Amino acid sequence: MSKTRSAAVAQAEAYYDSPDADAFYFTIWGGEDIHIGMYESDDEPIVPASHRNDETLASMLKGLTRDSVVLDIGAGYGGAARHLAKTRGCKVICVNISETQNRLNRELNAKAGLDGRIEVLHGDFENIPVEDRCIDVVWSQDAILHSGNRPRVLNEVKRVLRPGGEFIFTDPMQADDCPDGVLQPILDRIHLETLGSFGFYDRELAKRGFEKCDVIEMTHQLRRHYSRVGQELEANYERLTKGASTEYLDNMLKGLERWVDGADRGWLAWGVMHYRLAK
Repeated sequence: MSKTRSAAVAQAEAYYDSPDADAFYFTIWGGEDIHIGMYESDDEPIVPASHRNDETLASMLKGLTRDSVVLDIGAGYGGAARHLAKTRGCKVICVNISETQNRLNRELNAKAGLDGRIEVLHGDFENIPVEDRCIDVVWSQDAILHSGNRPRVLNEVKRVLRPGGEFIFTDPMQADDCPDGVLQPILDRIHLETLGSFGFYDRELAKRGFEKCDVIEMTHQLRRHYSRVGQELEANYERLTKGASTEYLDNMLKGLERWVDGADRGWLAWGVMHYRLAK
C-alpha cells in the first residue's frame, strides 16, 4: 500500500500541534483523555467522565493479559494507554499524528514508570507504522473522524490485527438518517467532507470479515460532553487567553454550540463499537 495520507490527516496534524489547540485540549477537554466523556450527570466534571470512557471500553475486553498487545490509533496524550498498562499489564503501542502530544505522552509514561510497557509512535492511522498481524486489540477514541479516507483506516486496522483480534472504538458520527447538507458548518469547521455513521462502520467492517460483538448507542453523551466543554471554556476563558488566542477560543465556542445543536436535532450520533476479526 502506498504511503499517502489524506489532506484531512495533514490538517489534523497541523491543528493538534498548534499552541492554541494544545493549551485548550489539555486544559479543558479532559487532560490526559481528550475524547468524549461518559457522564453520570449533566454537571459532572469532564476529567472523571472522560476517564470513565477508558474504563468502559477496557471492561468490554475480556481477554487482555500481560502478553496482549493493544494498538491505540489517535492516542492523544495517552491516558487510555496508561490506564490499560496499569490495570491490565498489557503492552500498548500509541500511534498519534501530533508530536506535541506525543512528547507529553512519553513524559507522562516515564513519570508513571510505564515507559517500558507503552511505545509512542509518530504516525497516522491511514498508514499505521506496525507490521502485519501483530496486534491483539486495536483501540481508538474519537479520532477516526479526522480521516479523509476512513475505508483505508479500516483496511489498516484489519492488516495489523491477528486473526480473532478485536477492534473497539468510539467516533463522533452523523445519524444514519441525517438530512443532506445540514452538517456542513460542522464539517467546514473540522475540514472534513463527511462523517461516519453506525451503519457505515457496520457495513464496512462486515465487508472486511469483522463480526459484531457489541454496539452501544450513547449519543446523549456526545451532547453532554460538548455542552460541558463549552461551559468550562466560558468559565476559564481569561485564563486560557494566556496560552491560546481569543480568535481560536471564540471559534471553538461557536463550533461547540453547533455540535450541541446537531445532537439536539438528531443529526449526530456517538457510541461504543466493538468488533472481532474472524479467524
